[in-house]
Amino acid sequence: MILDSNITIYSARPEYIQLARYLQTNQALVWVSLISTIEVLGFSRLTSKDKLTFETYLASVEILPLGREVITEAIRLRQQRKRSLGDSIIAATALLYNLPDEQHP
Repeated sequence: MILDSNITIYSARPEYIQLARYLQTNQALVWVSLISTIEVLGFSRLTSKDKLTFETYLASVEILPLGREVITEAIRLRQQRKRSLGDSIIAATALLYNLPDEQHP
């Protein structure tokens, strides 16, 4: 599955400990879009502890690149319906790599 940025951010919150455990247990089944890496590590309220947690976690999963095909598909998706740039890129990445897009816990 490809993780939406929110899923990764939620996993650091104490109330989502089961989500964090699930993601740790299933690292081999998890992919992250390059845009999610930027969104997660660029989050304005990121604490030093969370930054270290996210950097460690992101180093353990495969980060999918942002290539020309992803960009073309993201443009097509944005033209179809209003969505954020990040969501369009993540959805395009999921479609091109044939991965489910996990958006919310």
